[in-house]
Amino acid sequence: MSKTFNLYCDESCHIENDHKNYMFLGSISTPYNQIRFHNENIKEIKARHYFYGEIKWSNVSKSQFHFYMDLIDYFFNTDLRFRCVGVEKSKINNQAFHQSYDDFYYKMYYYLLNHNINSLYSYNVYLDIKDTLSAFKVNKLKNILNTKYGVFRNVQNIRSHESLLMQMTDFIMGAVSYHNNDIEKKNISKLKIIEKIISHVGDSLMKTNYSDKFNLFFIELRK
Repeated sequence: MSKTFNLYCDESCHIENDHKNYMFLGSISTPYNQIRFHNENIKEIKARHYFYGEIKWSNVSKSQFHFYMDLIDYFFNTDLRFRCVGVEKSKINNQAFHQSYDDFYYKMYYYLLNHNINSLYSYNVYLDIKDTLSAFKVNKLKNILNTKYGVFRNVQNIRSHESLLMQMTDFIMGAVSYHNNDIEKKNISKLKIIEKIISHVGDSLMKTNYSDKFNLFFIELRK
């Protein structure tokens, strides 16, 4: 039987004119048969810290600092994998390549998801619903992804509150984005969480690495 993986995807600073230096697309992946295991363990961590809200980078605060620190330890102690692609938006030149910003957006998703794909496996891709165009984006993305391998069995939108692993993607990618985009970083809790991630990764979060566990890929655009 073919092995199946689920990939939970989210975006940060992906709006064209939001005055952020970098856009990021990220995903957390796990074998399909491990989803219940991870959900139960994350629920246990939430219960231990009396945390009842949605896991989000924007929700990180001093009062829930230890909960989020435990989530980082959990991620690095399991088979969950994180991948993130980043691009410096000032270098995007859509006119030179006769493309729209939406075209560029889908290309970035292609780079995110078509990494270390095994043609013997199948993949389910879940994207956070962002707007009324989400359904259209999903259909287009599925066609783009399957032009090469045909292994993306399911590509669909879900709401973040429906998936703890989607929430984990938001949280971890938010840390990467905050580290690269927010020059005047003032939230001490967020800074300590980023320091903990760096200590686990053993490398900078501001450059490409070749980790299977926590993979960052900063795309160098050709002009």
